[in-house]
Amino acid sequence: MERWWQLLLGLWTVMPVWAGDELLNVCMKTKHHKREPGPEDKLYEECIPWAEKACCTASTSWHAHLDVSLLYNFSLLHCGLMMPGCEEHFIQAVCFYECSPNLGPWIQKVGSSGQGERIRDAPLCREDCEQWWEDCRTSYTCRSDWLGSWDWSREPLPAGAACRPFPRYFPTPAALCQRIWSGSFQASPARRGSGRCLQKWFEPARGNPNEAVARLFAARAPHAMHGSGISEARALTWVYHFLYDFW
Repeated sequence: MERWWQLLLGLWTVMPVWAGDELLNVCMKTKHHKREPGPEDKLYEECIPWAEKACCTASTSWHAHLDVSLLYNFSLLHCGLMMPGCEEHFIQAVCFYECSPNLGPWIQKVGSSGQGERIRDAPLCREDCEQWWEDCRTSYTCRSDWLGSWDWSREPLPAGAACRPFPRYFPTPAALCQRIWSGSFQASPARRGSGRCLQKWFEPARGNPNEAVARLFAARAPHAMHGSGISEARALTWVYHFLYDFW
């Protein structure tokens, strides 16, 4: 193991450091995001942690809490009522996605015009994925990819889709985090408090732990990956996973 650490740290030393300030405190270019983060004193319930510096409006935060969300033409009731604990995780995930200004290192362009944006492989902390999966075990769904599987605005369920308990489509916590929104999230082996993973929700009184994580991934990502089709943050995430696998 020591030899692997020496090799990776040696490569890390000779790689130029990408100046990542432009990846910090930014909002995605999407229909519902603000142009830049700022205070929002009327955010709704699960979105309140981002009130001091939010990429979402009060209206967006309210829509994030609806069973049938107008944000994505999507219904959490597609396979019947969802258990309250499970539903809370999805509301928190929407608030995280819409409100967080700390996702810059994982933002990617989408579409042929390159005008839209999304996140890719944002590393969620191990506890976040595990608790999400545990609280949704008795709820039902009919697809493992809620973004790319079918057009929610046209049909309640895809043809031939069967409603099954979550573990049928997501056998592990990692599968849930990584598949549910077409790879928007990655299941990190790092735990909360490590400084190497993102929390999809946090206690506002304790401060936003994702700020330091975004700074780490923005500042220490290898410049050599920039422009190669592999984001700097994704490259750094892979390095951390490599180290964990050999530790």
